[in-house]
Amino acid sequence: MGLNLPWVIGLVAMLAYAVAAWPVPARLRWPEAALALGWIAHGAALFLDVTGALEAHPGARFGFAPALSATVWLVIAVHAVESRLLPLPGVRRLLAVSAASVVLLTVLFPGEARPHLVGGGAAAWLPLHWLLGVVSYGLFAVAVLHAWLLDGAERRLRSSRGASAPPSSTSSALPLLQLERLTFRFVEVGFIVLSTAVVLGILLADRWRWDHKTVLSLLGWTTFAVLIAGRHLRGWRGRQATRWVYGGALLLLLAYAGFRFVLEVVLQRGAG
Repeated sequence: MGLNLPWVIGLVAMLAYAVAAWPVPARLRWPEAALALGWIAHGAALFLDVTGALEAHPGARFGFAPALSATVWLVIAVHAVESRLLPLPGVRRLLAVSAASVVLLTVLFPGEARPHLVGGGAAAWLPLHWLLGVVSYGLFAVAVLHAWLLDGAERRLRSSRGASAPPSSTSSALPLLQLERLTFRFVEVGFIVLSTAVVLGILLADRWRWDHKTVLSLLGWTTFAVLIAGRHLRGWRGRQATRWVYGGALLLLLAYAGFRFVLEVVLQRGAG
């Protein structure tokens, strides 16, 4: 029963997400309800899988698929709140498809269980380090989503100005300014959370190791630090800024999820 329950809940989440991704007119509300149901089931499956609550020896579980799953779950949570304030058409289907994919990925690649991390000592803080890392993943993923929407809005604005006279209403400019402001807000908050995770990781490390994960993480941290400095000191915006968002997020994705993917899938072994 303990082994099957997370899988069953995950299946419910995937089916609900599939319903939410179904193309229907925007006036219909049931896809939003399906997305909410999928999010609740997704969270329950994620909790059972990551914590190993139903296992004989509960403990933390680490892996690229749980990290991606938790990231998308956080993005959907942010989207649910934000969509009440700023309409984001087309995002629901993208998130639903992404969420169904990562839930399935977690079923196939549940990660590495480490029951000993529930004990005392410095190792007991490692789940917090992992959690902060995942939260920063989620915040930067939301920033990437907003940067993508921002680039699309700018392209539409330029094309409309090239085809005809500039729009007389400010309705097209207001979402653009809101998207830009939200993009950098998520970048700044994500940078604070990531910095906390990095400092905690340094304090918990027995010895410093210049491995791929460390180098890529520090490169990602540096990329966002430069972006924030450029934003405040040089006024970076538009494509100049979104390229840095994409680059920093890609480095962080490779730092943990990519690193763990190579270990678990390509090399088929744990991190050691």
